[in-house]
Amino acid sequence: MKILANDGISQSGIDALTNDGFEVITTKVAQEQLINFINEHKISGLLVRSATKVRKDIIDACESLKLIGRGGVGMDNIDVDYAKSKGIHVINTPAASSSSVAELVFGHLFNGVRFLHDANRNMPLEGDSRFKDLKKSYAKGAELRGKTLGIIGFGRIGQATAERALGLGMNVIASDVHIEKATISLNFFNGQSVDFEIETEAMEDVLKKADFITLHVPAQKEYIIGKKEIAMMKQGAGIVNASRGGIIDEVALIDALDARKLSFAGLDVFENEPTPAIKVLMNPYVSLTPHIGAATNEAQDRIGLELASQISHLLKN
Repeated sequence: MKILANDGISQSGIDALTNDGFEVITTKVAQEQLINFINEHKISGLLVRSATKVRKDIIDACESLKLIGRGGVGMDNIDVDYAKSKGIHVINTPAASSSSVAELVFGHLFNGVRFLHDANRNMPLEGDSRFKDLKKSYAKGAELRGKTLGIIGFGRIGQATAERALGLGMNVIASDVHIEKATISLNFFNGQSVDFEIETEAMEDVLKKADFITLHVPAQKEYIIGKKEIAMMKQGAGIVNASRGGIIDEVALIDALDARKLSFAGLDVFENEPTPAIKVLMNPYVSLTPHIGAATNEAQDRIGLELASQISHLLKN
């Protein structure tokens, strides 16, 4: 059977599938050519990340397709229910990228509290001529230790983020419409571990109490954070979104940053991908990454192996 990894797959995933007798094709097929390619090559499994869209047209037109796999968590680029109604397996890898996304969140938090994103823009331009001025402008940083991190969405990634926050000595509060409480285990290099039980609370309370907010929710039809929610937040709070674009009203966000209601934002995802708004990209108070939350070698290895395991179980049995 043939597997098309249209948005790529790690070598470990390729090796695992090959060892189980699958032929893995890693050719990048353009969206408009996908139906023809799948039918011509009789593809049994289609693996995607966020770039390739798998909608009803592909599902209806490709009779050979038995499985659709998403390397990552969110499946908003796949018509999941429709595919399942046609007898097609739909799988993802919800646990594989949690650590990578959580660590990126802290990359953005450290950028924000120490102005690293702005310093890295200005030092190459003016570091040799305005060193003392730049030193003075970035001299009022803050520590994360002792601050309160509010986590909106307390699933796997939210809990992985909480683990790292607790390790830094932060206070953690969380909100989730489905989870009432969770036990966060800190496992240290010498085998010691400490457990923390965190009970979730109303999102409004989290917004009011947190020094920093980080979002870990699936794609939504409406904004979760808009002008009203920003008004609830502390003066000078920071916000990070490494989940899905479209859950923060970017117009309200930029207004709040420019008015200094919020001190910084860290964005890995955007309302308009792959062409984010220029006002967002150019704002000096925004730390930016191009949707790379799961883009670490370790996460991609885990994703590849987890996909291979599920594919072998579902298609060979």
